[in-house]
Amino acid sequence: MTSLPTTVPETSSLLAHGGYIAGEALSTSVFLALKLKRPLLLEGEPGTGKTELAKVLAKELDRPLVRLQCYEGLDLASAAYEWNYSRQLIHIRAAEAAGEGASTSALERDIYTGDYLLKRPLLQALELSAEGRAPVLLIDELDRADEPFEAFLLEILGDYQLTIPELGVIQAKEPPITILTSNRTREVHDAVRRRCFYHWIDFPNTGREREILSLKVPEAAHELTKQVVAFVQSLRRMDLYKTPGIAESINWAQALASLDCVALDSQKVDSTLGTLLKYQDDIARIQGSEAAKLIEEIKGKASAGKGQ
Repeated sequence: MTSLPTTVPETSSLLAHGGYIAGEALSTSVFLALKLKRPLLLEGEPGTGKTELAKVLAKELDRPLVRLQCYEGLDLASAAYEWNYSRQLIHIRAAEAAGEGASTSALERDIYTGDYLLKRPLLQALELSAEGRAPVLLIDELDRADEPFEAFLLEILGDYQLTIPELGVIQAKEPPITILTSNRTREVHDAVRRRCFYHWIDFPNTGREREILSLKVPEAAHELTKQVVAFVQSLRRMDLYKTPGIAESINWAQALASLDCVALDSQKVDSTLGTLLKYQDDIARIQGSEAAKLIEEIKGKASAGKGQ
């Protein structure tokens, strides 16, 4: 079993080994969440690596990943548990057919046991794996769920336990490593925030984004990687409907490398913008003269830099 990191540098190395380049502030937040066994709430724009962080932790720490994908209308039955009503009904009918004279209370005790419980992600996260490891619980895009749903999470986040009226309190033998993410389409309630450590993941700067692309897309030419990063950084300064994140940068670099590009040119950029931008209005704005202008500026700055 991979042990938890004991220092912030070890945390950075652990994440880097999994292909995740984290700054010191993020590595510190992750280290403290692991050491103090507190949930970590990650907020930021889509595509900045929030979900990927949980996946890397699960992989590098050799723990199962339990993912709860949030959505509008998510309820306790889908997120935590529900009773297997069809099996309960079969048991009741079988008891009746056998002519058993069990009392109603005894029958209820029979059907409200763990054997009839359907475990959803929140309840699954309180159990150890077959190898005796607490899982990584990813509560993804919490801001997509309805606000009342957050009340269901407070017991889990505060005490790593879940109360089932018919069974009692189910408590984790070892707290799961809990990561919550939000794209901030709405504000997460203060009660949830108080139970978590917090970190805002921003878009990476130029140097870190180059480092990420070099790691994730090693087949891309060095000059292409530099130009892709410069192009994407320029787009993030524009008022686009959907700003491209690091996930889109990686996808675009992979697409260009697959087309044997060694440097940006207008034709290749125009034909591959759909891997970088996800809305037609944004693509129409950048295609053609705007893309050519950005490429010219990027190459001009590179030439000026070499001349100095």
